[in-house]
Order: sequence, then C-alpha cells, then structure tokens
Amino acid sequence: MAAKEEILEALADYQVQCNNNARLRRMQRDWSKLIHFLSEDTGDYFTMDVKNGEIMSYESGASGTPDIIVTTLSENLCDMFWGDLNPSQKYLDGEIKVKATQEDIMRLDAITMIIWPDV
Repeated sequence: MAAKEEILEALADYQVQCNNNARLRRMQRDWSKLIHFLSEDTGDYFTMDVKNGEIMSYESGASGTPDIIVTTLSENLCDMFWGDLNPSQKYLDGEIKVKATQEDIMRLDAITMIIWPDV
C-alpha cells in the first residue's frame, strides 16, 4: 500500500514528465479536464487540473466536479505515475477503472503511449 505522500511525489514527477514533453503538449493542446484519482485501498482522493494539455496543478483531496474519475489501488497509482506499469493493460484487466467519455479514455491511452512507449 502506498502512502498519500508517495502518491503526491509520483504525481509531481508525472507533472514534470508530461509538461516537459513537447509532443504531448502539442497533441493535447485543446484538452482541458479536471481529473479525480481515487485510491480504493486507502480511500484517498487526488485532483489534477489539466488546461490546454498542461498539468496546471494537483492536490490531495477531491475538489471540483471531475470530468474523469480514475479508481485503482494506491500502488497502481504510484506505478502508473512513475511509468512502472502499463495503465492500458491494467484498464483492460479491470484493475484500473475509468469513468469518462470514450474520447477522454482514448486520450488517456494516447498520453500513456507517448510518455511511456516501452512500458
């Protein structure tokens, strides 16, 4: 089980990874979403605000009305943000649940392929 602080550290790394990827920023330039991540084993929520393809902020807790809700175990959240697992495969296996439009699910999958093509 990952602690809240560990997930926040992973989110910080993920923000840098995404925001420093010019190809990803170009591809997602018209994508603005509020995303909630729920750690189902700890009950912790995290909120990420994406504006025009850039992660503007993230925080502990569930703030605002989310466009996307991602639910999984705390370890999966850390591994996903650090690029140690393939979230697309975990999604297909039912270990990661995503409540979103089909378009947003496809965008999340594309983000994964650009950031971690070898995972």
